Amino acid sequence: MPSNSTLERDTVSTQAPGHAQPQSSDAELRTLEAGLDHLQSETSRRRRDWTRALLPIAAVVVLVLAWQLYVSLGLKRRDLVPGPFDVLASLAELWAEGKVQESVWTSLQRGLLGFAVSVVVATPLGLLLGQVRTLRRAFGPLISGLQVLPSVAWVPAAIIWFGLTDATVYFVVLMGAIPSIVNGLVSGIDQVPPQYRSVAKVLGASRAELALQVILPASLPGYVAGLKQGWAFSWRSLMAAEIIAVGGTMGFGLGSLLDQGRTLSDMGVVMSAILIILFVGILIELAVFGPIERRLLARRGLLSGSTG
Repeated sequence: MPSNSTLERDTVSTQAPGHAQPQSSDAELRTLEAGLDHLQSETSRRRRDWTRALLPIAAVVVLVLAWQLYVSLGLKRRDLVPGPFDVLASLAELWAEGKVQESVWTSLQRGLLGFAVSVVVATPLGLLLGQVRTLRRAFGPLISGLQVLPSVAWVPAAIIWFGLTDATVYFVVLMGAIPSIVNGLVSGIDQVPPQYRSVAKVLGASRAELALQVILPASLPGYVAGLKQGWAFSWRSLMAAEIIAVGGTMGFGLGSLLDQGRTLSDMGVVMSAILIILFVGILIELAVFGPIERRLLARRGLLSGSTG
């Protein structure tokens, strides 16, 4: 007959696994929940990606159908309101003549170069205004006023100063983009927690290190928003300058193509130029600023709450 000590050992050995089972089951449940959450997030991400691509296409299709329906009703003459197929035929003709390629390349080159110079000028200016209160109070209202001022107002003055040259276009682009970038960066600096500055000063950071390594990275959301708005203003300013300043050594841009259609009273060319300008603006937004903004939001854990 087994002794009491033997029975106690048997009892402990049979109960020990039972006591360990709740811990192992909890770990398995947590692992299972994590896997399900990962699958759900992946599924929702794929669904969002599909809707991000399909919804704009569906919107364009609806607009084109509404456009064709309006033209089919015959409320306006076809030479005044051409249909989608008429515009497509004009676009194909312009492409065969090489005018689309020339105008897009000229305008893109001007726009990107002008925007790059605007970023180089506006970034240190925004950092300076965002950190020096006296300068901000002195020049802040002027920067905001320049942002509100329509860029087309600078075109006559630029033509008088620089003539019909590329300098006129670049001047108008700079005056349209710089105020928006500066205000966006200043707005981002205002949202930086004051503890960041305090910690950086305690660690012995200089003013330059504080601005470049602490303030600028922390203000990236506002800065990127300012860059997006700055590009939009520079693109609009460029089109306004190219439409008004025609001739000389200006070259042939999208604004020149649009003005050519107006001069010839050719609505097919006018609508083609408008659609190309719209397409280039959307392409820059989706290919450049969209990924940057999503990556920035994802890095800060804000992407799940955005509607983009």
